[in-house]
Parts: sequence; structure tokens; C-alpha cells
Amino acid sequence: MLLLVFAGAPLFSIAVAELLLAIIALLWLILVIRGRETIAVPPMFWPLLAFGACTLVSSVFSIDQHVSFVDSKQLVLYAIVPIAYRLLRGPRTLKAVDVMITAGALSAVYGIVQYGIFDFDNLGQRVQGTLGHYMTYSGLIMLVACVAAARVMFMPQDRLWAALIMPAVLVALALTFSRNAWVGACAGISLLFVLRDFRLVALVPVVAAIFVIFAPVQLSNRFYSTFSLTDPTNADRLAMLRSGLRIIKDDPLTGVGPDMVIQVYPHYRDPGAVTQRAPHLHNVPLQIAAERGLPALGAWLWFIVVLMRDLWRKTRTSALRSLPTAALAAVVAMLAAGMFEYNFGDSEFLMIFLLLVTLPYAADYAPAGSHAVRRSPQAA
Repeated sequence: MLLLVFAGAPLFSIAVAELLLAIIALLWLILVIRGRETIAVPPMFWPLLAFGACTLVSSVFSIDQHVSFVDSKQLVLYAIVPIAYRLLRGPRTLKAVDVMITAGALSAVYGIVQYGIFDFDNLGQRVQGTLGHYMTYSGLIMLVACVAAARVMFMPQDRLWAALIMPAVLVALALTFSRNAWVGACAGISLLFVLRDFRLVALVPVVAAIFVIFAPVQLSNRFYSTFSLTDPTNADRLAMLRSGLRIIKDDPLTGVGPDMVIQVYPHYRDPGAVTQRAPHLHNVPLQIAAERGLPALGAWLWFIVVLMRDLWRKTRTSALRSLPTAALAAVVAMLAAGMFEYNFGDSEFLMIFLLLVTLPYAADYAPAGSHAVRRSPQAA
């Protein structure tokens, strides 16, 4: 029950989510110890664990070990994978998705109220829900959009609620002014269109055109700026790319250490940069390589490849097809948005993401002596 509550908590409060996770982890350990269980994990957990090990090695060689080790505490979130794999098996996975969709709907409505009533309607004050940052909020709403869209397209017997909340979720996402989340949501939902019926992809430019025509001027201008190299934030991201490559060239094996980019950035800052001190490089692969080294990037890519391979297979074999399709869309959305934002380093985002990608494995889990419920590729 606590884990089901946790499925929606990151959309409202990181403190509440962390407290719930601590209690859940303790109860999970009690279950494992009392039952003398072997901790079971899905295949994608091993490359994720390797990435965590590379992170700790990078912290050892960091230019400030204390700061890097403190930042590495985020690795405890990886425990979400074995916990969810143990506690949310079979049909329970759908309850977690229901909570996630409902929490996303409530958060989206609150975001729309912020925009319409409390003047969170410009780049200086952007919709952020109850969270501390608009980027975090937009990333979570992006994931909810992928989950709800997958439920609508791949679970016809139980798609009414998801279909009802989709407009609010998409409107809230648009109102964040966060272009990376727009790109991610388009990529993830486009993948769902391809999986369902390739012809549905034609809806993407139609929706984009409707958005440009009917959106408030601030939002349509923000959309146009996506394609402008003279836009300050776009130019700054290109400058960060050049700076990041120089950091990687100087420290290719272990990087400068977790949470150390902000310290070295002034030294590597490109002449064309706008930001004086960047906390991160607004690009997931670039950030990982710069602060943790190329081996860490290799482990992370291994994690992504294994994850996408497994999810792709499950889209053809799972009895609950909406789960692997939602998770696969979330991975694609994370990767697309992650070219412009360091979303994989955001704790709230990582909580929902890791839970979401674990659910398809948990849904298909079969204990010893039993058989997983599967669909044939033809039936899928």
C-alpha cells in the first residue's frame, strides 16, 4: 500500500516521497530477511548497478570527494527496482499506474490553475505545480502523458479515466514553457502511435499546427524559438556542449566527479556561453561523461540498451501490453528530452522513471514452478 502511495508522491513532494521510500525499504528488508528470500532483480538492474559503481569510483577521484559522495546518495533510489519487482507483481502493477495517472491529473490541474490564476505565465515565473522547479514538474508530467497515452491506446477495456485526464496533462505540459519536455512527449507518444498504427503519426504535425494557431503568443513564440540558433538558451546549450567535450578530453576515465561540473565550468566556459556557472550541461550523456567518465557513460548506455531490448520484446509478449509500451515510450521521452536537460539526475524524475520501467518486468514475473501469463506475438 505504501508503495502504491509512493507511485504518486514524487509529483507533489520530494520529502514525502523520500520518507515513504525509506519506510518501504525497511519493510521490504524485513520481508526478505524473515522469508530468507533471494533478492530478485530484472536484467536491466545489473547495468544500472554497474553505472552506480562507476559513479562511486568517480567520487573517489573527484576534485572534491566529500561533495561527490554526498551527491552520490541518489544511488539509493536504484533500490526502487528490486523493491517494486518484489512487491508489485502481476495485476498490482496496474494499480501503481492508476495512482500515477491520478496523481498526474491532480498535479496537471493545479498547474493549469497556477497559469490561469496565479500568473505563472512567463519565462520568469513558470508553472511548477507543488514542486520546487518547473523542469522537474515538466519532466514528470511528460512521463504521465506517456503512461496515459499508452493506457488509452493499448488497454481499451480500461482507458476511460486516462482518456479523460489526457487533455489536462497535455495542456499543463504545454504551459510549462519547457521545450525539452515538449520534445520528449512528442517522441514518446509518436512511438506509441507507431506501435499502435503507423498512420497515427500523421496526427503529430496536426497537433503541432493546432498548438501554434491557438496557443497564447508567449507559448507559440517559445515553440518557434526551438528552431532558432540565435535564441540565447539554444546558443548556451551549444556552448555547454563544447565545454563538456573539453572536460571529457581532460578527464576521460573518471570525469571531474559527481556535482563537480559547476565548480570547473568557469575554467572550461566557452566564449559563446551565456551562463557563467552551469550546475550541469543540460544533456544526459554529456553530463555523465563529463562528471563520471566514459566508462560510466558506457554502463549507462548498456542499461538503456538492455532496458529497451527487454521492453521491446515485452510489447509483443506481455499480457498487459500497456505497461511495456508505456515504459518504452517513457525511455524514448527521457532520451529525447535528455538531449536538452539533465533529467536523469533529477531525483523526483528518477523515482517515477525507475518505478515505471520496472513495472513491465514485475507484471510478467513468474515464481518458481509457475508460468507467466503471456500473449503470443500474433495476439499482441
